[in-house]
Amino acid sequence: MEIKIVPVSEGEKKAKYTDESQLGFGTKFTDYMLLVEWKAGQGWVDGRIKKNEPFQIDPAAMVLHYAQEIFEGLKAYKWKDGTVALFRPEMNARRFNHSAERLCMPEVPEELFVQGIEQLVSLERDWIPKAEGTSLYIRPTMIAMEPHVGIKPSDHYYFYVILSPVGAYYAKGFNPVSIMVEDKYVRAVPGGTGEAKTGGNYAGSLKAGLEAKKKGFDQVLWLDGVHKRYIEEVGSMNMFFAYGDTIVTAPLEGTILHGITRDSVLTLAKSMNLKIEERRLDVNDLMKDLKSGKITEAFGSGTAAVVTPVGTLSYAGESVQVGDGGVGRHTQTLYDTLTGIQTGKVEDKFGWIRKVK
Repeated sequence: MEIKIVPVSEGEKKAKYTDESQLGFGTKFTDYMLLVEWKAGQGWVDGRIKKNEPFQIDPAAMVLHYAQEIFEGLKAYKWKDGTVALFRPEMNARRFNHSAERLCMPEVPEELFVQGIEQLVSLERDWIPKAEGTSLYIRPTMIAMEPHVGIKPSDHYYFYVILSPVGAYYAKGFNPVSIMVEDKYVRAVPGGTGEAKTGGNYAGSLKAGLEAKKKGFDQVLWLDGVHKRYIEEVGSMNMFFAYGDTIVTAPLEGTILHGITRDSVLTLAKSMNLKIEERRLDVNDLMKDLKSGKITEAFGSGTAAVVTPVGTLSYAGESVQVGDGGVGRHTQTLYDTLTGIQTGKVEDKFGWIRKVK
């Protein structure tokens, strides 16, 4: 599909940021967005890059009533030599379509997804910050637009992409966070939408997250929705525990998001000659292993924060320090290597980088 560009006049353009250290996360947006429509009987039509502005949406639009909505998250980086690079965007395209299939939405052709993002990022390359820890966050989204009050898949969808220059996801940056194990609420159950990246999963997690913050914790570690015993995700990240040179993480069994950073961490860990175990980890065994020192490190991974070290973990009112409470050796190496590849400081031996023309 040919994507048309509808120019934004100079007078309509936004004032760019002046201090990259004050960007925060997800609060500023660029001038342009990508928008493509899907209509029953026609497929994908009318692809254009246009002014980033509010939609006119019918109050009966199905996304507002039945939550037919999915999204993705990836980043563009500007290297010191001026190169603009994306990190594994084809993986985001495939996960996006996996989510679409689960929510009975049309798949976006991978070429349209990736090339549309490349074209948009290339046009907005001057918005990409250069300071350490900054990037251009990319948010592809699909929503059901048909005005219809009645439960069925929509006949009309918007696929759109917006861009946001961002700093660190956590205000404290790459420093250990405190985690509370959630034993009341659940995030997902087998057969549900846990492995789809859909807004309802995040809306359902808000209450537990707010309650954890009131108690002084940074994030929530979810247990499985059936037994409330087995470790699953932490906040919006995949979770890892290091038993010395063995990295343990929960298996992908339908309730956990197929993290692209997760896959990258596991690939890097193997290249570092670390042993990988994808297995269920009982929270009671976890607490015992933390207390005994068997677990030497813990960290989460995700697009927004990349790798986040965990300093303390609390369950049933008892808090236990992870290792020495600082950033673990493997955690640091994984973070440095992964961010190094993304920013062009470390050789990409895996073919993960896609350079934007």
